[in-house]
Amino acid sequence: MLVTGLTFFAVLVHGYHPYAEDGGVYLPEIKRLLDPGLYPHGSEFVVGHLRYSGFAPGVAGLVRESHLSLGVVMLVVHLASYWLTLFAAWLLAARCYEGRVARSGAVALLAVWIALPIAGTSLMLMDPYVTARSLSTPCSLLALVGVMEFFRPKFDVDDGATRLPGAVLCCVALAGACAMHPLMGAYGVGTVLMLAALLAESRAVRIWGTVGLGLAAVAMAGGLQLAAAPESEIYQRIMLTRDYWFLSQWHWYEWIGLVAPLMILSFVAWGRRREDDAARLARLAVVAGTTAVVVALLFARMGMAVHLVARLQPLRIFQLVYVVMALVLGAELGERFLRRRPVRWIVVFAALAGVMAMAERKTFPASQHLELPGMDESGNAWEQAFIWISNKTPKDAVVALDAEYITWPGEDAQGFRAIAERSALPDFSKDGGVVTNKPELAAEWLKGEVAQTGLNVEEDARRVARLRPFGVTWVVLTRGAVTEFVCEYANKAVKVCRLP
Repeated sequence: MLVTGLTFFAVLVHGYHPYAEDGGVYLPEIKRLLDPGLYPHGSEFVVGHLRYSGFAPGVAGLVRESHLSLGVVMLVVHLASYWLTLFAAWLLAARCYEGRVARSGAVALLAVWIALPIAGTSLMLMDPYVTARSLSTPCSLLALVGVMEFFRPKFDVDDGATRLPGAVLCCVALAGACAMHPLMGAYGVGTVLMLAALLAESRAVRIWGTVGLGLAAVAMAGGLQLAAAPESEIYQRIMLTRDYWFLSQWHWYEWIGLVAPLMILSFVAWGRRREDDAARLARLAVVAGTTAVVVALLFARMGMAVHLVARLQPLRIFQLVYVVMALVLGAELGERFLRRRPVRWIVVFAALAGVMAMAERKTFPASQHLELPGMDESGNAWEQAFIWISNKTPKDAVVALDAEYITWPGEDAQGFRAIAERSALPDFSKDGGVVTNKPELAAEWLKGEVAQTGLNVEEDARRVARLRPFGVTWVVLTRGAVTEFVCEYANKAVKVCRLP
């Protein structure tokens, strides 16, 4: 009951934006699997970059088998991902804390912080939309639960019981994580091995196993860097636009988001006298986070000849660090302050939820808080234009937008292809991210990005000269852009015009 209630509470606090940010990258591939006639032009930016993930085929299969709309299925998957994450967190808390108050505080704080940005990594604990990470995250947490169950002290194991269920849970959960998001699944495997070493009965295994795994991670990163294929000049240009990959490009407050969790968890890991699972879990987070920082500092640097390690984003492992931090802080808050005082729980979590809800409004100010399936009207003017394009233009239409449209005020990072269901020239932000996983698209990306740069301030003749070679038939311009094109749709923010 607690996990279910907190699931709906978390969604109400953090909102739901299925087409935003990476949600707008994953949805087009699912839609094309359901309707192969979509995105006939530039389909290489829609499919293939997720070729090692079973996420899109899995969701498409759910839609076919359930006979529900894609929007409904995505909402159900979103709710399920939140529920599974909080359920896994409850199981971890149950291994670490005996009291229900501590466990409840741990999971409640994670629910309130579930959309917390992770330092400068451009990740959240869990997104307010559905991606492959939405499913790999709870799987990785369940794998940790399985490890802790497998390594239970002998005196905790009931007569006749075995450790087999823990091993099975760990293996199945890791397989699920790798199937959904291979990269995050690989980091999940690393954390499972590290936790296994930290839970070993032998002190020598705990020390040298942990040190050995950390050194092995650094050595593996170095080996991958040395074996990496040379990068083209265009590909390097794209790499260097991903500022969040490089610690040297982080702001000071992003560094605080990196260092502070490690300091907090270090106190929990080594500053408490009793040797319990909470301390071991905190040690895992500290060692894994520190190892990732070392790898990033050594091999994920802008000036290097190749950027394979930077592309693998080792600092993504801080997702685990933040989860563990939320659990231990929530447990301490519950045990030491909230206790069994309902008024305190209400006041504290209402205040925390209010802060997070304000952050959500600042991130998506022009969009509805809950963008639920079946809602005909969107408060976002850009979304309204994209919906018009979906309804009024032919399926083989090719659309051009400013290369950086996704960062324009009021656009709220809503993905064009996901909403309009039409082909578009590659943009700077999200398609640039696609190219980082599919280098062979670099030249095509650069052509499209250059053709659309400054599209709103160009003269019509220049627009035609730039866009006609790409087969563009429609152009999305800001409302104030000067043009003689025939614009068949306009609202307060944008207009949709035919390219002559």
